[in-house]
Amino acid sequence: MAYKIMVIDDDPDIVDYLVSIFEDNDYETCKAYDGHDALEIARSERPDLITLDLEMPKEWGPRFYRHMSKDPVLQNTPVLVISGLSGIHLAIKKAVATINKPFDPDKVLDIVRTTLSEG
Repeated sequence: MAYKIMVIDDDPDIVDYLVSIFEDNDYETCKAYDGHDALEIARSERPDLITLDLEMPKEWGPRFYRHMSKDPVLQNTPVLVISGLSGIHLAIKKAVATINKPFDPDKVLDIVRTTLSEG
């Protein structure tokens, strides 16, 4: 069974790019374009890892993470922060890693593979 990765970002081009990278590497995917919808989708899809943008409409990344970390179904799901904001390493201290946009897809895949192989 393939691992499922959820991509949360308000930029459709980034979402499509990450989804294609993951699917090309035999991962299942699901996606959301803001933190509000993401919580519901994550509860129903139960991803093995989440990539999370910080700056989004409706519900920004850190607030989504706070809600997620209180949810018994989602609280142990690893999060990889991918954002264009500065100081992103401070936003979600329990993130498995933080990557600045623009990003190297190989670096993203390395982090995902390492994280999921330890889980």
